[in-house]
Amino acid sequence: MIRYALCCKAGHGFEGWFRGLEDFETQKASGLLACPVCGSGDVDKALMAPAVSTSRSKEARAEKAAASIRQARAGETAEPAQVPAIAAPRTPEQAALMEKLRALRAELTANAEDVGAAFPEEARKIHYGEAEARGIYGAASREDVGELLEEGIAVMPLPVLPEDRN
Repeated sequence: MIRYALCCKAGHGFEGWFRGLEDFETQKASGLLACPVCGSGDVDKALMAPAVSTSRSKEARAEKAAASIRQARAGETAEPAQVPAIAAPRTPEQAALMEKLRALRAELTANAEDVGAAFPEEARKIHYGEAEARGIYGAASREDVGELLEEGIAVMPLPVLPEDRN
């Protein structure tokens, strides 16, 4: 997968993940790309710095991954799980936005099946035609989500609401 920095004609910047340049060009020509801020379909790649990987950084990542595996096997974690958080809405605008998030989540889950921890496997079955096409939601680790995206399976997180943590 390739991550491109994208920009609409209004100057809004955002990211997009593609299998390659050809996939980006195909989606652009088909009108499938749109700015998430203004909805403009006039989107182009923006200038971005290349991600250069040195042998030292590869070694460091490999050691960090090995340490994480060792700690996981020992029942420990290298870092506590971090969850994005927001305090209770303090302004009417924040309260209204929180209600919109609640409505969005309710709409998404009302028309989908909760498959729980089987989400990665079920998403693959649907993608490869081994199960009926339908909306699903459930739980997946960051690693599972990364693997699904690499396989070209579109997934996105559901909005996390304060009541989800209670």
